Amino acid sequence: MKKRLVPLVLTALALLQVPSHDQDLWTASLLKARSIAGILEQSYYKTLDEEALAIASIKGTLDTLDPHSYFLDPSSFSRMREDYTGKYYGTGMQIQKQGENIVVISPIEGGPAHRLGILPGDIISHIDGESTVPLSSYDAMQKLRGTEKGTKVTITFVREGEKPFDLTIAREEIPLLSVPYAFLLEDGIGYVYVRNFGEETPRELEEALIKLSAQGMKNLVLDLRLNAGGALSPSVEISDLFLPKGSLIVSMKGRNRAYDREFPAYLNDQYEKLPLVILIDQSTASASEIVSGAVMDHDRGLIVGEDSWGKGLVQTVFPLAPNMAVALTVAKYLTPSGRSIQRDYTQLDDYFLSKRAPDESREVRYTDGGRKVLGQGGITPDYAVHSLLKPFTRRLLMSGAFFAYARRFVQHQTDLGRKFVFPQDPPDAGAAAAGRVQVGASFIVNDEVVADFRKYLGTRKVEVDEKTFREAEPEIRAELEREIAGAIWGVDAGIRVSRRNDPVVRKAIEVMPEASRLLEK
Repeated sequence: MKKRLVPLVLTALALLQVPSHDQDLWTASLLKARSIAGILEQSYYKTLDEEALAIASIKGTLDTLDPHSYFLDPSSFSRMREDYTGKYYGTGMQIQKQGENIVVISPIEGGPAHRLGILPGDIISHIDGESTVPLSSYDAMQKLRGTEKGTKVTITFVREGEKPFDLTIAREEIPLLSVPYAFLLEDGIGYVYVRNFGEETPRELEEALIKLSAQGMKNLVLDLRLNAGGALSPSVEISDLFLPKGSLIVSMKGRNRAYDREFPAYLNDQYEKLPLVILIDQSTASASEIVSGAVMDHDRGLIVGEDSWGKGLVQTVFPLAPNMAVALTVAKYLTPSGRSIQRDYTQLDDYFLSKRAPDESREVRYTDGGRKVLGQGGITPDYAVHSLLKPFTRRLLMSGAFFAYARRFVQHQTDLGRKFVFPQDPPDAGAAAAGRVQVGASFIVNDEVVADFRKYLGTRKVEVDEKTFREAEPEIRAELEREIAGAIWGVDAGIRVSRRNDPVVRKAIEVMPEASRLLEK
């Protein structure tokens, strides 16, 4: 047997079969695996690709367990480390698939792409000579990133009105912020978006809260939507920011008692008296559900949005090689009220489609204040608000229509866009443009903008049904305001506009007085 197959397969099988690390059982498991591997090596009719066989063996074993035990190959292992450490090596661009194109949404300020003059709206047509047409956003991102600083990638860009051009960019360390947005909404209400839970997340969140407090924050909307989780430790630290010392945050229970643990809040005098509303959706999972569950069960704040994913299982990463590992479920976690929020995964199609668990099948528990909460189906919000876009709006969004129109509008390439003077226009533009409207600190999408957008859709040969357009028009106006603000003042400004138009955020602002009253009990 050659050197890679035995260590990978045998170690993985031993870990899976004997999580208690009992020495006799460990030895027996190794002997069984060695026997199977020996038969394959000696008797199979053709030479085996040992690494592929090892990986397939591990994946096959994990597939019989649960949806959250998985094998980390070199690519996924590297991505996991990036998410946890909050940095990666790359070119510094936010990209998105729009139709057949990979489009630059925003170069990261100070990064290599930004310094080389890459602009929002530039199309990446080739990466190292390979067309990006068949690539997803994720595939393109993986090709743009590297494992080492200084490695180079050649990118072909297409910019409207210019010939395609190539740039060879040396990859640099790029910060991967887990708290990318933090600002005041209105009347002292702070808004913070947490993208994932990594090593730096508690520090980033504390910095954001300090900044917002200095600006006059009196209440907080903590947005955990689209947050699929991450490491357990940051979720405990973040929960501790809002809960009094001694409050149970989460507990773990496994077959192996070594994994049975309780995690209480250790610190006081942080943000325990800050009125709090947390936003969740169907993509809110794992560590973000720990925070939501702890806040809810202690009646510390309100939860607004949609039922969360329902992942209540804890994984430990067992290394198999320097760049490979197994993430194995070793325990389930319980919220402070004692509920497991893990959704049933016996029907994987229902599980991965986020099918909601029926209430009658869910266990009932009670918060500190006696409110009824349910298990076995994620976190069910105090106030349900569904924010799914209408199909027509989603189609326009995915095709890049809002993004492309906003860029053309702000660059005076539409009929209506020619009537405005924007803040980024040359200083003498106002004097040379009699009769044009100077855009100030904000921009509101009115009927004229909607009509101009519809004219633009005609140039893209987008079929527009009148009834469908009217039904989606409020969403269309909101998307246009976000993209136009982003094109004028930058991505962060677009996000601020988007959140102020967001029905889930508006509901959070509406119920904030009730969240304040919870602190009085």
